[in-house]
Amino acid sequence: MIDGKVFERIRKRIEGYEPDMIRLQAGLTAIPALAPENGGDGEMKKAAFLVEALREMGFPAPEFCNAPDDRVSDGARPNVAVRVPGRRADRTVWVMTHTDVVPPGEMRLWEHDPYECRVRDGRVYGRGTEDNQQDLVASVFALKAFLDEGIVPESTAGILLAADEETGSGYGLDYVLENRRDWFRRDDLIVVPDAGNEEGSMIEVAEKSVLWLRVQVSGKQCHASRPALGKNAFRAASHLVVRLDGLAGVFDARDPLYDPPESTFEPTKKEANVPNVNTIPGEDVFFLDCRILPLYPVDDVLKTISGIADEIARTFGVAVDLSPVQKYDAPPATAHDAPVVRALEEAVRDVYGVRAQPRGVGGGTVAAVFRKYGYPAAVWSRYCHMAHQPNEYCLVENMVGNAKVYAHLFLQK
Repeated sequence: MIDGKVFERIRKRIEGYEPDMIRLQAGLTAIPALAPENGGDGEMKKAAFLVEALREMGFPAPEFCNAPDDRVSDGARPNVAVRVPGRRADRTVWVMTHTDVVPPGEMRLWEHDPYECRVRDGRVYGRGTEDNQQDLVASVFALKAFLDEGIVPESTAGILLAADEETGSGYGLDYVLENRRDWFRRDDLIVVPDAGNEEGSMIEVAEKSVLWLRVQVSGKQCHASRPALGKNAFRAASHLVVRLDGLAGVFDARDPLYDPPESTFEPTKKEANVPNVNTIPGEDVFFLDCRILPLYPVDDVLKTISGIADEIARTFGVAVDLSPVQKYDAPPATAHDAPVVRALEEAVRDVYGVRAQPRGVGGGTVAAVFRKYGYPAAVWSRYCHMAHQPNEYCLVENMVGNAKVYAHLFLQK
């Protein structure tokens, strides 16, 4: 339970921030924060902009845990934490967001410059506006409302602005938890706004295991008019892709906690082979994205794939090389009745009038890193599924409403 009169003050204060929230969105969108893997120079300029904005808003001095990275001009990837002391010193309510974004993709599909924020019909457009700036901005202004109203949060209130979420978190949350475990306690409430739905009714507590696999088929190149002189790697790879469809029949369990409830095995990216029509390719490369229910060890899936690949290799006289790009077994799920889940259920009900329930997802979120280290994090956001899309946008009403949810969490006893 929370003090309703205090929350009403906070709620009204947050609603008055709407123009300032949009301005912060615009400033963040104008600074492309791309990982080196995505052709960028990291997040340092964006983090510096944020730190200065927080200073001007009167926030306490931030704490840093910067991960060394000689691939970027600043030599480091920034991870920034800001905490406002609460009545309880033994617990922190954290909202963790990330500062990096993905590239715009096909520019012809954008109606405007992806790094220029535009506002139209209650939407804020631009790369990163929903993923993850919507909730980054919401968490900042939720905390600012306490500072401006002179209200002490019930628990210490913290926001963590992490780097490198889009390319694996090795320079982000993983690095933070390896080097600044003192920032967190097992009883902290940790919310990661990295997934959700349009109603705000999903609290993600569990994820599937992940296997991203690079598959290289090597045969022998030759002229297409004399196929007997070669080994067509493309044909062998195509047969392999079809055979891999059978994985769903081997690992066929269903769990209604997850959406979708079954394991999935999808061929995705395919690299170019020969540039001309009249050459049989001697090499063909494709990728497989596997999202696996946690009851199946990833190594068992990989062993089954290896067996299928060996059969294809013998049949077509080719070599097949399997190289995992990502491979991890899902950490234990956050309990359905964990304090952070109950706290979110109450906050979402009071702010949005929605009954939020624990669910599992197929996609990976950065909350898995917290769970790997034994912290029962929960993922929640009310958002529009515009992440990574051209003409990405967030709804202004979600940005403001989610700020109220985070403020509600900061007030809970």
